[in-house]
Amino acid sequence: MKSYLQKHDKIKYSDHWSTPKSIYDFYVKKLNYYDPCPLYENDFRFDIQCKMNIFLNPPYSEISKWIDWALKNHKLYKQHIVILIPSRTDTKYFHRLLQHGCDLEFIQGRLKFGNSKTGAPFPSVLVHLISETD
Repeated sequence: MKSYLQKHDKIKYSDHWSTPKSIYDFYVKKLNYYDPCPLYENDFRFDIQCKMNIFLNPPYSEISKWIDWALKNHKLYKQHIVILIPSRTDTKYFHRLLQHGCDLEFIQGRLKFGNSKTGAPFPSVLVHLISETD
């Protein structure tokens, strides 16, 4: 399990949080999107490429790496990729997504990840990298 230190806090946070069930069920179970980083996987190889539609809730300590992987994959295969990330519009990775071209679905309120009883300390957004057939 990876953990990371928030810049503004001296508290360690874990990457070990599952996607909210309704979002996961919709993309992975109903639409059959591929999830390249399921909850308990720790050894994903970033050189793997995938032609399937993808749902991605990346470990937040490695968002930038996962965004780069998704953009590279999307350029190659033009599939639909949905990425669930914090709505941090001031970050470099967010601007790389905008420059690539994407649709943004801002989520109202704060998501509850895993078994948390409270919402996340940040807003979230679903980023859609659209396929040519959509």
